Amino acid sequence: MNKIEGLHHIAICTSDMKGQIEFFTEKLGMELQALYWMHGVENTFHGFLRLNDESSIALVHNPDIDQIPVELGKTHAGNPGAPCSRGTMQHLAFKVDNHEELMAMRDRLRSKGVPVMGPMDHGMCVSIYFAGLENLALELSYSLEPINAEAWCDPEVVALCGISEEELAKFKISSQYEDQGGAVLQPPADGLGPHMTNYGKGSYKERIEIPDEVIWANSENQPPVKVA
Repeated sequence: MNKIEGLHHIAICTSDMKGQIEFFTEKLGMELQALYWMHGVENTFHGFLRLNDESSIALVHNPDIDQIPVELGKTHAGNPGAPCSRGTMQHLAFKVDNHEELMAMRDRLRSKGVPVMGPMDHGMCVSIYFAGLENLALELSYSLEPINAEAWCDPEVVALCGISEEELAKFKISSQYEDQGGAVLQPPADGLGPHMTNYGKGSYKERIEIPDEVIWANSENQPPVKVA
């Protein structure tokens, strides 16, 4: 059974925290939920913008981000069909409920000076496309029914990906796993992986080998403002 139920948050780096907050609140109607020093990360702060009670867009800012060069086709795609480096976000699609709400959001964006392409009917969803700040490629979409894997897994593309019929059948069903109640020990830092990178100061091995109970005991979990 798949225990992952949806998107909690996706984190986007920004050199303009105020500008991004203004864009997502004013242009898209989101609400600022949190803005605080990022736990355990030096000289960095975190912003959260509400999608719903369980999902957010997170923004990450520190002074070094502005010094990293933007290279379209490498660091950013720039539009929903262009390439970017492997492992990076190509575009971000937000969900709306239906066509009426999609058109309402298109009106909102256009009325605030944001050009919007679409709607486009893709069969599995209907979408509009537009740009965010700092070369974000954004989309709003709705689907009226769940995607039918039997109709939407193209045999030609499946073959080009090197996926066999047996593998395809397996991929379409959530893999089974017997829950062990959190008792599984940490794999070695030089084991199979994949592994987190770019820690800079300190060693990944030292970090990954910190006992779970120590990480839990040292968690920062209090909001920066006391609310009566």
